[in-house]
Amino acid sequence: MKNILLIGLGRFGKHIAMQLNEMGHEIMAVDINEERVNRILPFVTNAQIGDSTDASFLESLGIGNFDICFVTIGGSFQNSLETTSLLKELGANLVISRAERDVQEKFLLRNGADRVIYPEKQVAKWASIRYADDHILDYMEVDASHAIFEVAIPDEWIGRSVGELDIRRRYNINILAVKKEREVSVTISVDTVLEADSTLLVLGDYKAIQKFFHI
Repeated sequence: MKNILLIGLGRFGKHIAMQLNEMGHEIMAVDINEERVNRILPFVTNAQIGDSTDASFLESLGIGNFDICFVTIGGSFQNSLETTSLLKELGANLVISRAERDVQEKFLLRNGADRVIYPEKQVAKWASIRYADDHILDYMEVDASHAIFEVAIPDEWIGRSVGELDIRRRYNINILAVKKEREVSVTISVDTVLEADSTLLVLGDYKAIQKFFHI
């Protein structure tokens, strides 16, 4: 369980709070808007109405006591940038700030952000990959060039073993697990036989995945 400061309680900030709450973390939520603060109360440990660009207000929160500080302010990049900078000046351990455009990401990183989240861009990439290919059932980015994909097994591979197909050498794909219904098996060997109604969790880049399905 971590102690988390969440600044900015618009739609994105609210979803962050709800998810963190489900995971059991302690959350201090902050927004300048009283209505937003009141709406978030069921999902957080504590909440305060205040201006996050006010150094005195931020200092009163005890910034160094938080494991993570999320800055999810929307609509005013100036406020987001100032808040990010002040958090780092006040000793924040880890500052994760939201960007809405590429240029904002650069400024945030230069002014105190340790990480930048870009929800619109990230969701757009996920959706385009997830729904543009019938074989890809889910996708999680690992870095700029690699991702973990859940993929359907081609019909012609059913009943054949991983070793027989020689997937890693031929397609530069690493099989991490085989999933059938709700059961996941991570014990994969050359003798593992691919069965009907199963999916694969594989690690690779998108181009390799495309080749994986265009034999």
